[in-house]
Amino acid sequence: MPLISEAGWRFDNSYTRLPELLFDRTPPVPVQRPAILAFNEPLAADLGMDAGILRAAGAAVFVGNELPPGADPIAQAYAGHQFGHFTNLGDGRAILLGEHLTPDGRRVDLQLKGGGRTRYSRGGDGRAAEGPMLREYIIREAMHALGIPTTRSLAVASTGEWVRRETPLPGAVLTRVAASHIRVGTFEWAAAHREVEALRALAEHTRQRHYPEIENDPVALYEAISERQAALIARWMLVGFVHGVMNTDNMALSGETIDYGPCAFMDAYHPETVFSSIDRNGRYAYGNQPPIAQWNLARLAEAMLPLFHADEKQAVEIANGLIPKFEPRFKHHWLAGMRAKLGLLTEEAEDATLIQDLLNEMQESEADFTNTFADLTTGRFEPDEWHQRWQSRLQRQPQPREESIALMRRHNPAFIPRNHQVEKALAAAQEGDMQPFHALLDVVSHPWDHDRHLPDYAKPGTAAGYRTFCGT
Repeated sequence: MPLISEAGWRFDNSYTRLPELLFDRTPPVPVQRPAILAFNEPLAADLGMDAGILRAAGAAVFVGNELPPGADPIAQAYAGHQFGHFTNLGDGRAILLGEHLTPDGRRVDLQLKGGGRTRYSRGGDGRAAEGPMLREYIIREAMHALGIPTTRSLAVASTGEWVRRETPLPGAVLTRVAASHIRVGTFEWAAAHREVEALRALAEHTRQRHYPEIENDPVALYEAISERQAALIARWMLVGFVHGVMNTDNMALSGETIDYGPCAFMDAYHPETVFSSIDRNGRYAYGNQPPIAQWNLARLAEAMLPLFHADEKQAVEIANGLIPKFEPRFKHHWLAGMRAKLGLLTEEAEDATLIQDLLNEMQESEADFTNTFADLTTGRFEPDEWHQRWQSRLQRQPQPREESIALMRRHNPAFIPRNHQVEKALAAAQEGDMQPFHALLDVVSHPWDHDRHLPDYAKPGTAAGYRTFCGT
């Protein structure tokens, strides 16, 4: 058996050099019978790890029974506005092993989701179930293949134990890879404790880690965070992704998508689409995601007030000038992305109207979001009055039509993780059959392959009222 210590770990744990207000040293809680269910060999190689050693001997590490050399496990502290209500939170079932340095100089967090109870568990069991962790694995890798900034999944390992939810479920731990786990809620935590120096240290740590190109200026840091979030949310919207739980503790300041609990991809287009079983009022519906992102960034600005200016009144004035900038940033990225989806290589004043008219038609006819744009790309779209206007718009471009088609093929996926296919894969996995999981993973890992004829993976589901759950 190869030694797990020889897998290529390179830890340098900068977060634990911050004030202890922000974390609690917490070892993972061992489990009975660890076994690897899913392992991301390409990601392991990208991290500079020996995939062969990890696959052969990594199960103990992927559940926390064995710590890799250099790990310094902690549970991070943070607060959050959950459905608009402030509460103290923290890692209740996640344990950060440490920060790994990749061969190309990147610093990434390695975290065990489902690693056991921490001081922030608030009565929870600190564990995760197999189905939700495998679901997260699929969606993360689909998002990565779509080119959307995201946390990644290195492995899912079963624990050989049961977790109690509505019914007993097999337990599992997901090894999450992230640029960091610093959230809006991390700043809210420091601000709520009125620890200005901890807040200042956190801001400088965030700048150095994610925005080293800007000066040591809290206003510039906020602007950079807002810009990155605007680009991220636009990318969600452009593929019909509904995050489902955009609480402030689920907004990572790195600009990555961080939490994949009750998320799903939209089939029939409608701005009010909601999947999350706990989002009863549609707060986090598809069309609400941009304004909610701005709302979350307003909470970040509130937390950063002491950093903006020593005088509170002037700090508030600065914040009030910063927050509204999100909307035009988002619209810029969204409009550029929609132009690409329609093959528009130039800009015209009426493009926004052309785009909105298409969306209105899609909503009225309950057209599938992904397939509508895929059909436009491949020429299968049923011609109508809007189609004629679009064709006229394309003809006004000086570039050859082939360039428009190539642009559309790069921005309109042929495949997304269809909800019914995800559920089918998870149901089979629960019965011990991982083949449908790996088949689906292969499809969503190649979303731009319009020449691949896989009708079962391209057609929308038929189940009305589809609901997703957070897994806790």
